[in-house]
Amino acid sequence: MKKLAITTLFILSVLFVFSVTITNPMGPAVIPVTGLLGNVVDTQGVEIEVSFWKDESEAVALLVSNQADFAVLPITVGANLYAQGMDLTLVGVHEWKAFYLIVDDVSKFTDLSSLKGKEVYSPHGRGQTVDVLLRYLLVVNGLAPDKDVKFYYLPPQEIVSLYKAGKIEYAALPEPFSTLAVQGTQGGIVLDFQEEWNKVANSNYGLPIAGLFVKKEILDKNPELVEKVEKAFSESVTWANTNLDEALKITNKYLTIPIPVLKEAMKRLKFEYINISQCKDEVMFFLNTMHDFYPEGLPSLPDGGFYYK
Repeated sequence: MKKLAITTLFILSVLFVFSVTITNPMGPAVIPVTGLLGNVVDTQGVEIEVSFWKDESEAVALLVSNQADFAVLPITVGANLYAQGMDLTLVGVHEWKAFYLIVDDVSKFTDLSSLKGKEVYSPHGRGQTVDVLLRYLLVVNGLAPDKDVKFYYLPPQEIVSLYKAGKIEYAALPEPFSTLAVQGTQGGIVLDFQEEWNKVANSNYGLPIAGLFVKKEILDKNPELVEKVEKAFSESVTWANTNLDEALKITNKYLTIPIPVLKEAMKRLKFEYINISQCKDEVMFFLNTMHDFYPEGLPSLPDGGFYYK
């Protein structure tokens, strides 16, 4: 009888274990979730699986097909998906530093006015975060984008190759591409976009680049589950920062970027989890700026339902 009771309790405990999936971008963004990947943080009884996406469409497909419950997304991507009718809620922001300006000869650059008459390469196409950010900062500093400064777009790997070949003078890149580009060259990193943003936005944390989103239906059905997953995610970010060598060993299972490059890049990447209740004003200012300077990329601003609590 006693054995039957114990067996019954075990079965009930298994039945009440919640299982969720967080889909996360490939790249350096793997580092903050290594605490979850390595099973070294307390998930409070929730089974958390981490999947990975390589582009926005893949992330959307995983969410729509119910293969993901939570998603780590760029803030602008989440805002656009919300505007398109996907019920996502921004729980918190964890990526605050990633973008840098590099030049083939650091003596050429003093401040943003040094870019007058120059060409700047940045990843992919117009409207991505560093492109809009640079355009905004140029205007703040009295320069006219596309007139005073010309913009060109290529995949980041191609920009790195052309820069190393001496065919690109200036590039605005996220880490670890800025580190990859300048290694072994006479050039260097000359501007921290986040520091420039902080001067204008008076931000406490940096630039709200990416964060943790949850599907609204899950939040409505089980807010306690969302709190547990958020806590585990936050602890994973903290663990990665305080155990970087171990975190990079785990990251190395998923990325081909050499560990020394990632370790160097981490000096210029900032991952710190902040609940949206503490950084909502900063996110709203960022989205307003993106909307004002590139409305084609962010056609509408999200309402209050976009924000957790």
